[in-house]
Amino acid sequence: MRKTAVTGLALALLAAGCSPAADSADSADSPEAAEMSAAQGAVRPGVAVFMDSVPAAVRGKRVGLVTNHTGRDADGTSTIDLLHGSDAVELVALYSPEHGIRGSAAPGEHIASGTDEQTGLPVHSLYGATHKPSPEMLEGVEALVFDIQDIGTRQYTYISTMKLAMEAAAERGIPFVVLDRPNPIGGHIVEGNILEEAHESFVGIHPIPIRHGMTTGELARMFNDEDGIGAELTVVPAEGWSRDQWWDETGLPWVNPSPNIRRLEAAIHYPGTVFWEATNLSEGRGTEMPFEQTGAPWLRAAEVVDSMNAMNLPGVRFDTVTLTVEESARKFPGETMPGIRYVVTDREAYRPVEATLRMIGVIRRLHPDAFEWRGPNQREPHMMTLTRHGGTLELLAAYEDDTLDALLEKWSREAAEFETRRAPFLLYQ
Repeated sequence: MRKTAVTGLALALLAAGCSPAADSADSADSPEAAEMSAAQGAVRPGVAVFMDSVPAAVRGKRVGLVTNHTGRDADGTSTIDLLHGSDAVELVALYSPEHGIRGSAAPGEHIASGTDEQTGLPVHSLYGATHKPSPEMLEGVEALVFDIQDIGTRQYTYISTMKLAMEAAAERGIPFVVLDRPNPIGGHIVEGNILEEAHESFVGIHPIPIRHGMTTGELARMFNDEDGIGAELTVVPAEGWSRDQWWDETGLPWVNPSPNIRRLEAAIHYPGTVFWEATNLSEGRGTEMPFEQTGAPWLRAAEVVDSMNAMNLPGVRFDTVTLTVEESARKFPGETMPGIRYVVTDREAYRPVEATLRMIGVIRRLHPDAFEWRGPNQREPHMMTLTRHGGTLELLAAYEDDTLDALLEKWSREAAEFETRRAPFLLYQ
C-alpha cells in the first residue's frame, strides 16, 4: 500500500509560509499504464490547487509567470491561460526557459524575447542574453510564479532557471511561488555524486546528486535555505502524489518536457544517458528514441552488449540495434550505424547512472583508438563536458586509473548522505 501524500493541513501550513513496481517501464500512453492510472486516481498538480485557493502572498498582485508548455493542469489548460483568466491575480509578464515558451526550440538554442500571441503579454527570455530575470524584466511585477515540469536529474536547466528567478525575486523583495509537480521518475531513489562547488554551472547549479529524487518545490525550499537566498517563498504542493509514484501512476498526461525526452522511459534513462553528450558516441538525438540508445559508426555493438549483459546489472538489459540518424542531428547526421538500446526490466532496481558509466568503460576498453571525450557542440575544450556533467574531476581520473568501482561506491555513500540532508525540505511521504 502506498504512503499517504501531503495532507490538506500541510498545504495550509505551507500556504501560510510554514516549513515543514512495475516489472518494466511501460509507456505512459500504453493501455496498461492508463488502466493503472485510472485505478489509482489522478494526482492534481500544484496549479490546480493554486487555482482553487490563490495564496495570500500573490492574491490581487501583478504577477510574472516563469513557465513553458509543461505548465498546464490535468485537462491540458495552460497555466498562462489559467492565470490570465483569473480574477485573483493580474498576469502581466511571461518568462521563458530553455526550449522556449512552447518547448520546441533545440537544446542550447538561444531564445529571443517577444510577445505571446494569445495573450499579448511580453515574453522575457531566460535562455539568451541572461539566465536570470533582470530588474528591467521585473519592472511592475509584484510577485513571481514558477510552473515548469522537471524530470528529476541535476543536468537539466529548468531547476537552474527556478533558482536564478528566485534569487531575482528575493533581490527585488517580491514573493516567489512554486506550483509543484511530481518528479516523473519518483522521489524515492537517489543516485550519483554530489556536485562540487568548483564545477557548478547552468546544468548543475546546486550541490545535489545526479538523480536527486526531489520535486521542484522541494528543491526551491532547499535552495532558499542552503544558499541563504531569503526569498519570500510559497510552495503549492501537488495533491495526491507520494514519493514512490512514477509518472504513469499519477493519472496525468505525458507532455514532453523537452524535445528529446519523448517518453517516461527516456526520463528514466536520462540520469545516465546524458553522459553520452560528453563522448563521440550518439546520445540518440536524431533517432526515434533519444536518450534510450547510443551508437557510433565504429562501435562493435554486439561485443559491448555481451559485456554489459554479463555484468547482470539490476533492472536493465542491453540489445543491439541499427540507428538511422536524421540529417539535422549534431552527431553523425544522415548515417546508419550500429547501436545499443537500453531496456528497463525492473525500474525500481535499475540504476541508470551506474549502467551508462560502466558502458563507457567497456567501450573505452574495446575501442581505445576510436573513443573520445568531447562535447555535444564541439565548442567546449576537451573533456570539459564530462567534468561539467559529472560535477567533479574524479570521474575522468577513475577512467584513466581504472578505479571506477571505487568511485561508484563513494558516490553511493554520497547519495545516502544526501537523503539525510534533504529530509527537512521534503513535502511528500
